[in-house]
Amino acid sequence: MDPAAVPNPAQVARLLAAVAPLPGRGPHLEAFFGCMYYAAMRPAEVIHLRFEQCHLPETGWGMLNLSGGVVTAGKEWTDDGGVYEVHSLKRRAETATRPVPIPPHFVRMLRARIERFGVAPDGRLFRNQAGNYVDFAAYGITWKRAREFVLTRTERASGLAKRPYDLLHAGISLWLYSGVDPAECARRAGQSIEVLFRHYAKFLDGVREQANRLIEQSMQEWDRISRSAAPEG
Repeated sequence: MDPAAVPNPAQVARLLAAVAPLPGRGPHLEAFFGCMYYAAMRPAEVIHLRFEQCHLPETGWGMLNLSGGVVTAGKEWTDDGGVYEVHSLKRRAETATRPVPIPPHFVRMLRARIERFGVAPDGRLFRNQAGNYVDFAAYGITWKRAREFVLTRTERASGLAKRPYDLLHAGISLWLYSGVDPAECARRAGQSIEVLFRHYAKFLDGVREQANRLIEQSMQEWDRISRSAAPEG
């Protein structure tokens, strides 16, 4: 992972806002990319996401209960001769699930998307015009257009958010920077704690600095309380 490619929250907001008005696939894919950022989902998991896996309350945080992903395997590698194959979650048992809380803003985005476009007969949220699985060419081209539309020349040249997958890294980085326990970040992202520390060391350093500031503020506050409570004379 190249830290220079990971967009910050303001840059992600600009990119997602640029996807929605794009002609053709844009309105269909805004929430697709949102899944990668707000829930740290891999593209295969987003393609597989079904309505029954989504808890989307009218207010407050929601939940996506992930259960697997769809990958392009090629006809010669699948049991039924199909191009796509459903796999269990990465490094998980076949029946394992991974619940990922999602913030209210993204709950509203998903609810609006479902209300506008509905779902496929099998419950999938995202599908192409023919009702089939979304493929890399479709969302890759849309992402490229959004980058060209909204990023500055310098940002594009730096490789910022060059791949949709960088949204996953951005989401995990935000969790870490916000002070979420690394073990909980790893659980939500479906990664081992070792992988998290190896690939996100730069962001963990930032979390440590933030933690130090919070501890120092606490110590100063308790020092103030102690001085005010000390007996006079």
